[in-house]
Amino acid sequence: MKRLILNADDFGFTHGINQAIVRAHREGILTSTTLMANGPAFEEAVALAREASELGVGVHFVLLGGKPVADANKIPSLVRADGAFPDSLPGFVARVTAGRVREEDIDTELKAQVGKIRAAGIEPTHIDSHKHTHAHPRVFRAMARAARELGILRVRNPFERLQDSWALARSSGAFSMQLAAAAAARIPSGDFERIRKEFALLAPDGFLGLAVTGKMSSTALAAAVQLLPEGVSEIMLHPGYDDAELAASRTRLRAERELEFAALVDPESRRALERENIRRVTFRELH
Repeated sequence: MKRLILNADDFGFTHGINQAIVRAHREGILTSTTLMANGPAFEEAVALAREASELGVGVHFVLLGGKPVADANKIPSLVRADGAFPDSLPGFVARVTAGRVREEDIDTELKAQVGKIRAAGIEPTHIDSHKHTHAHPRVFRAMARAARELGILRVRNPFERLQDSWALARSSGAFSMQLAAAAAARIPSGDFERIRKEFALLAPDGFLGLAVTGKMSSTALAAAVQLLPEGVSEIMLHPGYDDAELAASRTRLRAERELEFAALVDPESRRALERENIRRVTFRELH
């Protein structure tokens, strides 16, 4: 049997993203989302989540952009001199690879973010990461250890098959740089599996969405559905409204979020799932 988690990242980032995610769940096919504990619209997201009991809500672990939840003085290797997270993903990856980011700092910050979400009354279904930082083995090892201690045993598998990346890029007209990013992200996939098993964490069998980030139109979504393997898969999405608040933020996804929102509420997307006899689930059903 094929089961599918449709997860929206960035819950709590802006009012428009929050509203689009909840609407995509109520009126469309979205089943899951991940909450940014340091997001400017965190409190509103929590209130909306309480009203949508069937929506799975996980942790969107943030190590890039914004302020940390933990005391910046306790996580010195993760923050700049001003106490904020860095913005550059390549710079962060270079520092982690060089051993300049301490695993204990990652552990501390993850526990602080999960603690804030739990204190707000949300029990996380799973953990993923903003900008896919947990694809790096050193980040994932620290994250996996902390997740296990916290009792959160489900995590995003951040690696998609190259043939799927290529097929979706063609169907969506995604930029070659996104396809290259998906290919590069596969390099540490063996490390991910080894660490996941070491800490006895659960992850979906398949993952789609990285190569077409911001390009998951109704057409691309229908194509993605046909690529799903047996078992449980996740499709990553970024729905939202391109409003003034989003324009003022530091995000490259603006109109793209409206495109992905439209795909989630398009009746044809639901019909595509029905044609393939795919059951929509959340990370709660991952066993």
